Amino acid sequence: MERVNRIWNHPKYQQCLARIQKLEEKREFCRHTPEHFLDVARLTYIFALERGISVEKPVIYAAALLHDIGRFRQYEDGTPHDKASVEIAQKLLPECGYLASETETIVEIIASHRSKSQKEDLNGLFYKADKMSRSCYSCPAEAECNWPIEKKNNQIQY
Repeated sequence: MERVNRIWNHPKYQQCLARIQKLEEKREFCRHTPEHFLDVARLTYIFALERGISVEKPVIYAAALLHDIGRFRQYEDGTPHDKASVEIAQKLLPECGYLASETETIVEIIASHRSKSQKEDLNGLFYKADKMSRSCYSCPAEAECNWPIEKKNNQIQY
């Protein structure tokens, strides 16, 4: 997990994360935290194992750490966070030791993580993990949340 920790410890990553935390400090809805990122990684990896999809952990964990890292741009200038996250990832991943082929896979996952997919491929599993990582069923702000009902995780699932 050396390369994953390079992402985590990268000054640019930490700068982006700090901006998100500052912008979301009073947010009553789901926040974009390291806990969320790691939940997405772990769920995606479990889903991949269950379906016999061969993927390296550092690829999944990199995608999870980076999929929402551009969120601050959405708050600050309206850039969709998936697009901003792709731009950040394309710069960080090579600096953290990821191969071009791995970077391409990770960027594809990030770019598609907001698009609902019923496919049982890595992108579809990541989308599912991203939604299932949220505990809408126990959220005190669920009624005010603007997520469509079909995206909400309103029951414990496995």
